[in-house]
Amino acid sequence: MGKATGFLEYKRADGPVRPEEERIADFHEFHGMLPQAARQEQAARCMDCGIPFCQAGVLLNGMASGCPLHNLVPEINDLVYRGRMEEAYRRLSVTHSLPEFTSRVCPALCEAACTCGLHDEPVATKENERAVIEYAFEHGLVESRAPAVRTGKRVAVVGSGPAGLSAALYLNRRGHEVTVYERSDRIGGLLRYGIPNMKLEKYLIDRRIALMEAAGVTFVTKADVGRKIPAGQLMKEYDSVILCCGASRPRDIDVPGRDAKGILFAVDFLSRVTKQLLDSDHKSIPYELAENKDVIVIGGGDTGNDCVGSCIRLKAKSVTQLEMMPKPPEGRTAENPWPEWPRVLKTDYGQEEAIRSFGKDPRIYRTTVKEFLKDEGGRVTGAVLIGLEPVRDEKSGRMVMKPVEGSERTVSAGLVLIAAGFLGSEKYVTDAFGVETDGRTNVKTEPGGYAASVENVYTAGDMHRGQSLVVWAIAEGREAAEAADRDLMMR
Repeated sequence: MGKATGFLEYKRADGPVRPEEERIADFHEFHGMLPQAARQEQAARCMDCGIPFCQAGVLLNGMASGCPLHNLVPEINDLVYRGRMEEAYRRLSVTHSLPEFTSRVCPALCEAACTCGLHDEPVATKENERAVIEYAFEHGLVESRAPAVRTGKRVAVVGSGPAGLSAALYLNRRGHEVTVYERSDRIGGLLRYGIPNMKLEKYLIDRRIALMEAAGVTFVTKADVGRKIPAGQLMKEYDSVILCCGASRPRDIDVPGRDAKGILFAVDFLSRVTKQLLDSDHKSIPYELAENKDVIVIGGGDTGNDCVGSCIRLKAKSVTQLEMMPKPPEGRTAENPWPEWPRVLKTDYGQEEAIRSFGKDPRIYRTTVKEFLKDEGGRVTGAVLIGLEPVRDEKSGRMVMKPVEGSERTVSAGLVLIAAGFLGSEKYVTDAFGVETDGRTNVKTEPGGYAASVENVYTAGDMHRGQSLVVWAIAEGREAAEAADRDLMMR
């Protein structure tokens, strides 16, 4: 696909990025796009590789390899290379409902499995996808698509994150009457309040919601199902219910001093920042959260990185990011061959900005908090850090990180953000619907299925599989909707 010799003729080129010193002055998107001719060259790098691992979406050694949506990447890249952007959009739309989101926030599982990446830089498929969907919006190709015939069946989708939106979009197109319930004040779930604006501008969500509303989907905000709205009411009023509430219980840090003021969960912090920006149309920036403060971010993942980038924009005095695990290698090891997901060192935008602002990488590896310190008013003033070392557990045989006695040191902190992941679904929701859960509190289904233990109740996304990626949530939303649709049409 693409140009047969393109991968030999062209080097990878990504879209322009605003320099760190400029972009940290605002919360707007900083990744630009290449001109059309340059984008076609990038698509030309997609080689006729025989086996397109990029679209496999399988698990290798417990990690995803290739796109979970099974986007036909070589076909799309070929159409982009030939300048047939409308056809590229039509091809992408067959498998993907919401590419404007994944083309910005997905870690690009397709690129990690790209054959071109075995010896060279992978094809810039993620940016190609963004070019396709933005071309489609610009040229009026993304339509509301109201169904010509309604089935008379009603479906409630609980949660408006990527899984909920994906499910609602599919079910509405199938002719069912769909209502999406969101407990927050705005639609979008994780997309709205869990991902900062500079990674995902919120007008992108509003743009999609407007199309879905025009197509007949109903959205209800400030609707906390399981508390304000009884689960029984939904099960009575609707033919099916799909639970897409995410894995929204954050993992805590149980150490002395945890009750100090100024220690926040990352998701609460990011939500507060985004909400104030949206409420004020970006005229009011919550500098008071981090300005002139020494900030500690606990967690080395994407959410931790988002906290680093946000705190720099809020004029933090310093930012330190703690990572329990050892520093990853610079390149693949023999135990991590292609096309497995590469377990290698990644320096993301937040770390880049910290290096530019403070002169060093904010990450400290093999380290955690032993104790938080606070003043007489109960506000956090510092933290006692302790080093960790990998030790093999005698019972399980697994490597675990154990504290190194004598390695303690004290650092200053005026704000602590806990970005240590999530434990699973909200218990009050699963209890309200009476669905079974597994050992990780995810809604239990048959392997490969989406039907919960309660009749006519389905689940998708993080609430089903645990904390994961936006692309997996979109894929599961589509599949859960297909399962619900099949059952609805058989009644």
